Amino acid sequence: MEDAVPHAPDASAAEYPEPARADATGNANDPSEDERRLARAVEALIFASDEPVAPGRLAEVFAEVTGREAPGKDRVAETVEHINAAYEEGGRPFRIEEWGEGYQMATRSDWAPLVKTLLAGPRRQSLSRSLSETLAVVAYRQPVTRPEVDFIRGVSADYALRKLMELELIDVQGRSDSLGRPLLYGTTEHFLEEFGLASLDDLPTLREVEELLDDPNFNEERAKLLQLRREDESRAEGDDAGSEDTESETAEPTDDHAGEKEDPASPPDDDASPHEDIVSNDP
Repeated sequence: MEDAVPHAPDASAAEYPEPARADATGNANDPSEDERRLARAVEALIFASDEPVAPGRLAEVFAEVTGREAPGKDRVAETVEHINAAYEEGGRPFRIEEWGEGYQMATRSDWAPLVKTLLAGPRRQSLSRSLSETLAVVAYRQPVTRPEVDFIRGVSADYALRKLMELELIDVQGRSDSLGRPLLYGTTEHFLEEFGLASLDDLPTLREVEELLDDPNFNEERAKLLQLRREDESRAEGDDAGSEDTESETAEPTDDHAGEKEDPASPPDDDASPHEDIVSNDP
């Protein structure tokens, strides 16, 4: 008999105890090839799904792919029972359980401690939309500066960049030669590991994004906006510096005699002798 559990280790050790069916005369027949095919199809579909699969959906897919008549709900339930019987006989650590109105693979309770220990290990943290967008910009445009990321996303990326660095998905890879020498960001080896990539060449092609980023008009407009932003920042810094200089000049001490009034008609004569106003009595 063929393997009973195509996707499981050591599947060849298990065999389905197929149900006997009666013919028109009431005599029991051996399991048909259709029954074996249905059993393997049901098992494969349930195994491949992350969520419970309804009997109706199992029957629908089976009929659509094989071209055979869709099995009824009772027949699907009967098939699941026989699959579980094969698992039990073969000592499998899992079985098919009924959850709500669907079927799903589940580990037997005897092996629960092993599974819990595995799932308790480090797991990939789900990224928010903001982090995902920022990471995509860095991945496809690296090395890239923060002002460039800000422009592409339309909002400040300061928090997102810091958070992605904390997650070790990006890091600083140098400085740009442009005005102000802003930091350049790029992805890390950890980024490749997390997303199952051997290299950046394995990144999926986003044709629309590439066409937008490579558009000369887009790049020209971006350069203008970045230049205006730098000019605004420089102007703001200059205004702040001017205000500080004005306050400094106002606070400087004035001349000691600045408060004394002078007669504009009688300017002081530096060469005058202090005794010229004394009348001489000599003959």
